[in-house]
Amino acid sequence: MTIPRRSRRGAGVFAAAAVAGLAGGIVFASPAAAHTPTWAVTCTEVTLDLTAYSASAENEVTVSVEGGDELLPATKFGREYRTQTPLKLPPHDKELTVSLVVKAGDSDRYSFKGTKTSPVCDENLPPAPPSEEPSSPAPSTEPPATEPPATETPEPSATPSETASEAAPAPAEPSTGEGDLAETGSSSATPVIGGAAVAVLLAGTGILWSVRKRRATQH
Repeated sequence: MTIPRRSRRGAGVFAAAAVAGLAGGIVFASPAAAHTPTWAVTCTEVTLDLTAYSASAENEVTVSVEGGDELLPATKFGREYRTQTPLKLPPHDKELTVSLVVKAGDSDRYSFKGTKTSPVCDENLPPAPPSEEPSSPAPSTEPPATEPPATETPEPSATPSETASEAAPAPAEPSTGEGDLAETGSSSATPVIGGAAVAVLLAGTGILWSVRKRRATQH
């Protein structure tokens, strides 16, 4: 069985196109797999391992602490860049944010910018200030001033003569004679005697009036 010459040509063109497409895919895929910015951050240092960059282009790398100084100023490199000596971080008692910027010279799409956090290490903590014990006050050489207790002076009370005269009742004056006693007794009985005399007088007057009236009736 013979294959026409046209069919052979078509098969050859198809195979060539497939090989070219595969080669193109490999060529275009290789840059995507390249440009590998590998880096690590600890509590004390930063290490870099930048590989597979274009040797014909001028690449640049910068490492800095956000809000602080640059650990690695802008540095040019070619195909790769590795830190032979780790970049030292400043002592810190709180977390630091470390920034890495890589500018690829062949294309901006291969550039890289990222951040990592540096934790706090025990050796980075500032030393605690020594505790100061309160010193006891120096004893005073001067004797304490003592004041005598204040005594209240009692207010002078009334004179003894006045107090005695007010408290003790005045003594009764002695009687000088019997006339006063008799007068005292008569004064108490005088009304009774006067009343009896008036009653007797009225009774006598009535009797006298009635006798006279009888006599005048008889005559």
